[in-house]
Amino acid sequence: MIRLLVVDDSALMRKVLGAIFAAEGDFELAFARDGLEALDFLPRFGPDVVTLDVTMPGLDGLACLDRIMLERPCPVVMLSSLTGEGAEASLDALARGAVDVIEKPAGAVSLALDRFAPALVRTVRAAARARPRIALGLAARLRARHAGLAPPPGSRPAPRAVDPGPVDDVPPIPAVAAEPAGGLVLVGASTGGPPALTALLGELPAGFPWPIVIAQHMPATFTGPLARRLNGLSALSVQEVTAPVPLIPGRVYVGRGDADVIVVRRPGGLMAAPAPAQAEYPWHPSVDRLVESALDLMPPRRLVGVLMTGMGRDGARTMAALRARGGRTIAEAEATAVVWGMPGELVRAGGASVVAPLEAIAAELTALVA
Repeated sequence: MIRLLVVDDSALMRKVLGAIFAAEGDFELAFARDGLEALDFLPRFGPDVVTLDVTMPGLDGLACLDRIMLERPCPVVMLSSLTGEGAEASLDALARGAVDVIEKPAGAVSLALDRFAPALVRTVRAAARARPRIALGLAARLRARHAGLAPPPGSRPAPRAVDPGPVDDVPPIPAVAAEPAGGLVLVGASTGGPPALTALLGELPAGFPWPIVIAQHMPATFTGPLARRLNGLSALSVQEVTAPVPLIPGRVYVGRGDADVIVVRRPGGLMAAPAPAQAEYPWHPSVDRLVESALDLMPPRRLVGVLMTGMGRDGARTMAALRARGGRTIAEAEATAVVWGMPGELVRAGGASVVAPLEAIAAELTALVA
């Protein structure tokens, strides 16, 4: 049984969430009406995972999350509104240690249950097995680093990555077109991704020589604020892809949520472009579709794939194929991944050139493109 604490000030939402998880048959449930009541439940109920409303009277979701991470760290899934303010609060929650964020249904809750319930259950199950990453103070450390200040006391060199060996039995990818100048980095992430992306981009130098395209599974409401936040925490320029945009060395392109981001060729050269979601790709923005589009246009040796924390297997097949054809790939190590689903599938497929803990990925990537 999975012990789940549901925290929401709305009696209707508590009833709806309770019915969703009770129908699964393997959840033991407790309910709290606000942040203070949730804190009281922590030692008595001992939840495996918590769903936490972002907006509550009194002790709100962010303040309650801080207390949970300090007093009894456990996986937390935030429930957020679709508003811009809700998106910013959700990204704050992820930076403070929440495992994931789920959009609350807007309007009539009953009409959204068919879409909302499966995603919620899937996310909570994954979160129950996740390692919450406590990242308080990360933004301040990155700002200090880019201001030229000394690294924090006690910092250590990043552990060396490991090469897991050769790749076997990888499905083919179509042939590529003529080689353009330079190269391209393709990054995929899902659950736990925003803090991992912050850590990765925050360590890359301003003169990083290749463009970077990111497919982070996330709703469209959140990807714009995520790109703006990453832009403020990185020495690189970061933007959301809402229209075709040229791929420029040293710039970072975040795919818009609820759609896909692909690489296309235009008369002026290669571009990152949004593309409507397709049914054969279950997660969006799709890592598999991004990698396939790049392999259609660029030689594998000019591509580096980076697959980070996330549930599922999106990106594992195509990045394994990328390595098999002479490209290079980095998988986040199990020790640092919030959920070792996507990178774990890449490693098990023999498709990772390098397996590295989060704190070592930027250095490994910089060495590969040098």
